[in-house]
Amino acid sequence: MSTAPLPMDRLAASLDGDLHVDEATRLLYATDASVYQELPTAVAYPRHEEDLRRLIRFAARHGAASIIPRAAGTSLAGQVVGDGIVVDVSRYLTRILQIDPEQHWVRVEPGVIRDELNRALAPHGLMFAPETSTANRAMLGGMLGNNSCGANSIVYGSTREHTRAVRAILSDGETAVFEPLSRREFEARCAGPPNRLETRLYRHIRDLLGDPDHRASISRGFPNPAIHRRNTGYALDLLMGTAPFAEGGAPFNFCTLLAGSEGTLCFTAEITLRCVPLPPPEAALVCAHFDGIDEAMRAVVAIMRHRPTACELIDRYILDCTRTQIEQRRNRFFVQGDPGAILAVEVRADDRLQADEAAGKIIADLRSAGLGTHFPVLHGEERLRVWALRSAGLGLLSNVPGDAKPVAVIEDAAVAVEDLPAYVRELNLGLRQRFGVECVHYGHAGGGELHLRPILNLKDPRDVRRFREIAEFTADLVMSYRGSLSGEHGDGRLRGEFLPRVVGPENYRLLESVKRAWDPRGILNPGKIVGAPPMDQSLRVRPGQETPEFSTYFNWDSDQGILRAAERCNGSGDCRKPHTAGGTMCPSYMATRNERDTTRGRANLLRHALTGAVSENPFADEALFEALDLCLCCKGCKSECPSNVDMARLKAEVLAQRYRSTGVPFRARAIAGFARAAGAGSKFPALWNLLAGTSAGAHMVRRLLGFSPHRPLPRMPRTTLRAWFRRHNPAAPPGPSRGEVLLFCDEFTDLTDPQPGIRAVQLLERLGYRVLLSDHRESGRAALSKGLLRQAREVMAANVALLSPRVSERVPLVGIEPSALLGFRDEAPDLVPRSLRDAALSLAEHSLLLDEFLAREHEQGRIHSDCFTDRPRKVHLHGHCHQKAIASILPTVQALSIPTQYSVQPIPSGCCGMAGSFGYEREHYDLSVQIAELVLAPTVRGLPEDDLLAAPGTSCRLQIEHTTGRTALHPAEILYDALAPADAMV
Repeated sequence: MSTAPLPMDRLAASLDGDLHVDEATRLLYATDASVYQELPTAVAYPRHEEDLRRLIRFAARHGAASIIPRAAGTSLAGQVVGDGIVVDVSRYLTRILQIDPEQHWVRVEPGVIRDELNRALAPHGLMFAPETSTANRAMLGGMLGNNSCGANSIVYGSTREHTRAVRAILSDGETAVFEPLSRREFEARCAGPPNRLETRLYRHIRDLLGDPDHRASISRGFPNPAIHRRNTGYALDLLMGTAPFAEGGAPFNFCTLLAGSEGTLCFTAEITLRCVPLPPPEAALVCAHFDGIDEAMRAVVAIMRHRPTACELIDRYILDCTRTQIEQRRNRFFVQGDPGAILAVEVRADDRLQADEAAGKIIADLRSAGLGTHFPVLHGEERLRVWALRSAGLGLLSNVPGDAKPVAVIEDAAVAVEDLPAYVRELNLGLRQRFGVECVHYGHAGGGELHLRPILNLKDPRDVRRFREIAEFTADLVMSYRGSLSGEHGDGRLRGEFLPRVVGPENYRLLESVKRAWDPRGILNPGKIVGAPPMDQSLRVRPGQETPEFSTYFNWDSDQGILRAAERCNGSGDCRKPHTAGGTMCPSYMATRNERDTTRGRANLLRHALTGAVSENPFADEALFEALDLCLCCKGCKSECPSNVDMARLKAEVLAQRYRSTGVPFRARAIAGFARAAGAGSKFPALWNLLAGTSAGAHMVRRLLGFSPHRPLPRMPRTTLRAWFRRHNPAAPPGPSRGEVLLFCDEFTDLTDPQPGIRAVQLLERLGYRVLLSDHRESGRAALSKGLLRQAREVMAANVALLSPRVSERVPLVGIEPSALLGFRDEAPDLVPRSLRDAALSLAEHSLLLDEFLAREHEQGRIHSDCFTDRPRKVHLHGHCHQKAIASILPTVQALSIPTQYSVQPIPSGCCGMAGSFGYEREHYDLSVQIAELVLAPTVRGLPEDDLLAAPGTSCRLQIEHTTGRTALHPAEILYDALAPADAMV
């Protein structure tokens, strides 16, 4: 093989798409969701089919290059990790090309996301059925490569059963279309031009499967045909049953072989998929609780006699992880007591009564068999919340603190359902007795496949040995049950090594012959399925790798250090969901669709910087800084990332550490000093407004601060909240005092937007509360956002020392601006000196947003709806990012619904894109607006003029005004305006 440098510049010039050879991009693509890591040669983003052809022909000419197809990069067996050219289809090859609603099929490019496809199919009453837990970012090319299935496979099967045709680029660069063929059509393909690779492929499979000895060997060695979730090797056993080889067999279709081939045989350019009608509209979800895994496994056999649409396992480890994960903690509502396992069993029907009857029969069978303890039945939104918790299982496992994590090694084996109890029992016994490890269990119990993950520390050479030994033990155990080593996640480089012992040496030689026929030069994703390297090589962490310690501003003890906080990211890719999937994480990725702008990408670059740096200050790494630059610090990842990767906090720490080498930029220092500057400006508001209102003055300010000329500068109000409060006369309460609140007068409300604060005071006083205002410091939010953590720590420490003695359950701290108030609940306990930590935690417990306080008081009967108007109004709510991540917008909905005739509708928006100073900054302005235009701005423009628009965040209100011209109000303003006349209040 030639060792000459590859002419990457010539390849880049030949492509209409993009090619990157810089180290940062290559590092981003060095991992997937598996335990493997290998630096690729380059990363390509092909724009069309011709680019795919050019890439493959380049690899064919230069044997040192290989082609690694990649979609969302969520594979668990290292399928998209290698040293070749990673070809990412997610940027350009994303079109839905044709939908035929009459014939029930759709033609797509490989980068189409599964859930996006189903949104397009829904108006036709159709869907693409296989549903992985990653469906909001998993792409059809990856689903075909892995033969994905998901929770509903017991009804719908896998991607293979729904693939009608594939347009592929073969390893010689030629195009072939694979589709169903009758016996005559199959023979015609075999009789094609002998110099064509496509012809040779048909002849090869004819000779291979036409040999009775080969057929007998396949029948003996491949997994039990009763296991529908089987992905072991190439699907020769299924092709053997087609028309050319079996009388009365189904039409021959090479798509059967390509499904699950992991990009090792060809590169998929287009896929034609069969669609199915939407499922029955009503569903009932039985959440059966069990004392332990063994009891749950015995229950599966009884449950499957009822033919449910899904039967999924959630074990105690997963449930324990949900206690510390913000979003999934809210989804634990259905858990009763402390079960050892839960089976989520779904049945569907045309109406609620039928669904409940079916659920009742399952419960009755379990009770009569003495299986299970609790059987809550859920519907509608509650049912979806349980599925959200189940889907988060993979990411949740990274919440286990320390270096020992549940590791993907045996997580994909499938056996016949009736064998499942014995198999799981024997496996767990072996893990405990032979290896001294415990296992996490979750997944597709109804399909005979559990994701079983032993807890190992792959930084420890002893556990790396166990990693291999456990894989060998499992391979032998699975073979004894004639199971499939892979049920859906594929063989890749994790299980490929063990295929000879699972299917037998003779059958493995047949798999090798298939690979040679399709890819004689070995350029297509080598080392996956066949020819796999040892499964304990090229691991993400090196055995014996030390974990360096760093002196930090934040307290990272709960993560055991900042590096381990970054290592929480396991690559599951939840941060790659598009804006149409809902949620906040990650706004910059939603706009750019660049891997670098995902939480995963940033965490990976931080991990690389801290473990591989040669410089004195690894935090000063330029590639890391560039990746963090577009992080809006929205906090969406803190709640939506199943692994709790808090990139906003990590960014603040990285910037603070970086400044030790680079110094603090002028703009960062100026933004962090906002409260001081705005305080000075508030003394002469007319002068500031005159300066900011002239083109010359505004130009000077923007130029000085690096702000965009397209963003209007804020104006100073004539009074501050504090000045108004000192002058105002508190309203006499309509009845006895309902208590006291200490108002947190944040710098944004006080100095630039006092009206919501004024209305909050007036509202609380009219409702019978005494409002107190203390002389505290600013919130520190601006300093946090720019990484000036020494300044933020000083401010927060002063506030904690001042406020904590005055705040209690009886006198809560109530805030108006979410980003300011929630700093007491989020950053302060881990930033203030240790001597103040207990005080900070106590203060956090009693710090409430105004919306939360009002909702609580209403729920406890101290605020009554008759204090408000009975006039009907519609309110549309855009929630603040920090509120959605750290608290919830539900209290805001509840507070705005206290007027009985107010109908509150949350806008399904993520981040507004403003993010404090981010939207003002010249280099970020376009992205800021682009983020707003994803959901928020178009939705606001479509609202009726008479409807009210609520936004608790001051930055959000500014963004809405700048992008739509509409005025959004703080909930305090809306509720104050909704108050009944004073003489009507009780």
